[in-house]
Amino acid sequence: MVKAPTVKSSKKTSTQKGRQVNKSATLSDKMKKELVNYYKDMLLIRRFEEKAGQLYGMGLIGGFCHLYIGQEAVVVGMQAVINDNSSVITSYRDHGHMLACGMDPKGVMAELTGRRGGYSRGKGGSMHMFSREKNFFGGHGIVAAQVPIGTGLAFAHKYKGDKAVCLTYLGDGAINQGQVYESFNMAALWSLPCVYIIENNQYGMGTSVSRAAAGETLASRGAAYGIPGLEVDGMDVLAVKEAGKEAVEHAESGKGPFILEMKTYRYRGHSMSDPAKYRTKEEVNRMRQERDPIDNVKERLIQADVAEEELKGMDKLIRDTVSEAVEFAQKSEEPDPSELYTDVLIQV
Repeated sequence: MVKAPTVKSSKKTSTQKGRQVNKSATLSDKMKKELVNYYKDMLLIRRFEEKAGQLYGMGLIGGFCHLYIGQEAVVVGMQAVINDNSSVITSYRDHGHMLACGMDPKGVMAELTGRRGGYSRGKGGSMHMFSREKNFFGGHGIVAAQVPIGTGLAFAHKYKGDKAVCLTYLGDGAINQGQVYESFNMAALWSLPCVYIIENNQYGMGTSVSRAAAGETLASRGAAYGIPGLEVDGMDVLAVKEAGKEAVEHAESGKGPFILEMKTYRYRGHSMSDPAKYRTKEEVNRMRQERDPIDNVKERLIQADVAEEELKGMDKLIRDTVSEAVEFAQKSEEPDPSELYTDVLIQV
């Protein structure tokens, strides 16, 4: 098997209070501004997901609900390297991707609670909402079903010649599905501008990736098709951005697809109904304390002389935004029963 190269952060790090911290406190104004934006984007996802978990516990969100807490750096770092024409598609753990794409938190929260003001008018719920305006194509409940669709979106980009790519997200469980490799074959054969992003959060539902996936790395799964891959620290937003830039430039230049394996971690269970007894509390706490993507950026900003009060102010504004989204969702009406018969392609 061809071993995929590894992407590592180019900046040296040291351990301080159990967390990796950047040694170099000096940041350019441009880099500081970028880090502040990444911090706010990741924090919005974190606070939104925390609130979604609360609403689910209160019975205000029905059906399945898969939270993105812990994985925020992946989607924020990747979104930073694509242009406005590019498209995004993912699985059922999708709220973070929607927010990173610029979708309105009010519309996302309304959809989670099944209200008319939601992106699918209350009929899609957590796993099925879309935004043509933001080029976000879901949210898909079937494991790996989004991969061939994302490959088709990449074909559309090539056909239109719009210098864009499709970011196709999938999990470490989905990577073992057959339709993934059919997609890899077609994407490589036709040199499609598709970046496949494997969010390896270490567990496919309740099964450790080491027990479910053979081989040294998931990034090398495209080797048989000549698709290059990188293994990336998915808990470091700057490492994600660096690797993402390489992958997107490769795809945009006509060289075909690229695979990124993001080594990340989810703090909550697979879904809200999962007690996550297959791992220890110590394991989760260790990841939170030592590798949290948001706290790592916060440490970098503090060392670069960004005041903690300023960061607290950002957090307050984000909490207010999430509260406004909840209020909007609660005031929005439920869909009319007649909506059962709309947006149906074939009626029998």
